[in-house]
Amino acid sequence: MNDDSTPTRTVEHLIGRRLRQLQQVTGLPAVFGGAAAAAPDGRRELRISHLRGTLGKSLLDLRVGTGRGLGGSALATRALRTVRDYASTPAITHDFDGIVVQQERLSSIFALPVKAGGAVVGVLYGAVRGPHRIGDVVLERASAFGSTIERELAVLLAPATPPAPAAGLRHARAAVAELAQLAATTDDLALRGRLDHLIADLRDVVGAAPVAANTAPAPRLAPREVEVLEQVALGLRNAQVAEVLGLSIETVRAYLRSAMRKLGTGNRTAAVHAARTLGLL
Repeated sequence: MNDDSTPTRTVEHLIGRRLRQLQQVTGLPAVFGGAAAAAPDGRRELRISHLRGTLGKSLLDLRVGTGRGLGGSALATRALRTVRDYASTPAITHDFDGIVVQQERLSSIFALPVKAGGAVVGVLYGAVRGPHRIGDVVLERASAFGSTIERELAVLLAPATPPAPAAGLRHARAAVAELAQLAATTDDLALRGRLDHLIADLRDVVGAAPVAANTAPAPRLAPREVEVLEQVALGLRNAQVAEVLGLSIETVRAYLRSAMRKLGTGNRTAAVHAARTLGLL
């Protein structure tokens, strides 16, 4: 697997930054994952590069080939895979039982493929120990989280575009401006540097957007309003947001109403889009 390719590093960096959020959204004790790329035989191979909540480091740098174990099954099927009891399930190979079962003592596990450009570029795992089982609600949250990761990757991995026709310049310039706002939100200096180069290249093509004479300042959202919008952006319903943040559903609704009013939007989806455009998320 070519771990030095820019797309692979981008996927690894993004998974590393978002793993804590996956753990918060799902409430699972252990989450881990990494990037997948083409192996010498042409099949996809995963390297687990980020861990949270594991008992040790035995999973770190583990290579998982297509069809091997639960992650390999996700690579092969390009779909969410889950097992109620890893040690006893006949649905997967048991190449990694020594690490997964004996060392980490994991039981119920899911493996969620992350896709970009029609290929699986990473896998996210969530797991529990003991007799507990991962339920449908947690799987729904994980799937929504995966969709958000894929949308973010689509922006980060977007290639430079050829010159846009005159009629599309306004739209292209707005897209470049949104990409610049997204770059400003990352704490990863290497990734920000690559994004800045990409933005500069795109601006050479489409030109800079004209600066409005009377640009209004961006609204200021309270920290809780931002937290609520972040969970909404993952696809969670109000009741799920309340559960994740430890708030009542009425409090969540109140924060949403306040955020929508400040952003000048009429619904939660528009509020998330506006907050992203303004660089508030």
